[in-house]
Amino acid sequence: MSTPRQFSQKTSTSNMLRLKSTAGNSQMPYRVDFVLLEHFSMASFTVAMDVLVTANLLRADSFRFTPLSPKGDRVLSDLGLELVASELNAASLKELDLLVICGGLRTPLKYPELDRMLSDCAAHGMALGGLWNGAWFLGRAGVLDDYGCSIHPEQRASLAERSPQTRLTPASFTLDRDRLTAASPNGAMELMLGLVRRLYGDALAEGVEEILSFSGARYRQVGPGAKKSMSLHLRTIVELMENNLEETLSLDQLAAYSGRSRRQIDRLFQAQLGTSPRRYYMELRITKSRRLLQYSDLSVMEVAVACGFVSVSHFSKCYAAYFGYPPSREQRLGE
Repeated sequence: MSTPRQFSQKTSTSNMLRLKSTAGNSQMPYRVDFVLLEHFSMASFTVAMDVLVTANLLRADSFRFTPLSPKGDRVLSDLGLELVASELNAASLKELDLLVICGGLRTPLKYPELDRMLSDCAAHGMALGGLWNGAWFLGRAGVLDDYGCSIHPEQRASLAERSPQTRLTPASFTLDRDRLTAASPNGAMELMLGLVRRLYGDALAEGVEEILSFSGARYRQVGPGAKKSMSLHLRTIVELMENNLEETLSLDQLAAYSGRSRRQIDRLFQAQLGTSPRRYYMELRITKSRRLLQYSDLSVMEVAVACGFVSVSHFSKCYAAYFGYPPSREQRLGE
């Protein structure tokens, strides 16, 4: 079978889970352990874990992670739910890359045993992190001097008094060298996306974000300005395409409806998305067809019609060109 056609950068993130990598993954997994303190923020912890789990779905064995607790027992979260965690001990941290302290609004500011442990970890060059008020424990241990950090506003004043050499920021997350801190669940997601991007590049981070935070990634440009939004003109054209997948619009129609010339449209796509409008439109249709095949009970013929293909044979040829197998072999989760 011929080599599957490559999706353009923008739509490849929407289909990363179904695209098979031909490159071997020789890099060792990055190991992250989470220390769960009493009344830790369940939302911050789970969203951070979700980023790492999703990264592993898209790129196998990118991360390994373990929840820990000072007593190695069940830990009560801020939601009143208990999680089983392994015992925190120095021996278990030897092969660790990142240790994250997970606190919450009602987490007691105690745990003196963490001070020595965090200091030793820092001395050995380990990256350290904190979720919600986790940065407070890092500051008390003296491992945040000359670092920027994010902490929930309720504990900000206390940390400023405890660790005056720490640069407190109002940002929801801060990734400063080997110190990673977040003040909220949203910040925890952005923090872990930043870690994925730092370790494995923009493509994997954008693939994770596409799955977990689709609204945030939908109208972004590609390339160095990945966080930059599409221009209003391009966004209008993309929305026209997305709303007309069953009965597709010609380039002349897109030009007429958007008030731009065909040449201007082509330049917008090349400059901001790195591909042609025709190819982008096709990839939107292929992406929709893949989602319908996986998550609906529509037949292959019905999917082909819903995505603007004139025949099943044409649809099958286009589908196989991207995924390397025909739509009849796609995994069906909706049947």
